[in-house]
Amino acid sequence: QVGLVESGGGLAQSGGSLRPSCAASGSIFSGNAMGWYRQDPGNKRELVAFVTSGGEANYVDSVKDRFTISRDNTKNTVYLQMNSLKPEDTAVYYCNKLGLRSAAWGQGTQVTVSS
Repeated sequence: QVGLVESGGGLAQSGGSLRPSCAASGSIFSGNAMGWYRQDPGNKRELVAFVTSGGEANYVDSVKDRFTISRDNTKNTVYLQMNSLKPEDTAVYYCNKLGLRSAAWGQGTQVTVSS
């Protein structure tokens, strides 16, 4: 049972790129909007981008024009292409479905951006 498994984070320099991915169980992924969240120490987890089941994407202002969320419905996987990274993007990134009841959270993937 997959649940939610995030991968693909890492260390990048300011201005660089990373592309985390999230593999989800079909019961979590199918027919649901999927989102990428992030949390850094001392702060609440925040939603930064989501994509509807039909592929429509939405972003918070802080990542708009830099991040691109996408999904592959054949692989039950959601991606986050992160460009023009900034030190303030440093956080653990998680994915989950949107809605009243989230799935159990995965372990997340650490993204660290050096200045």
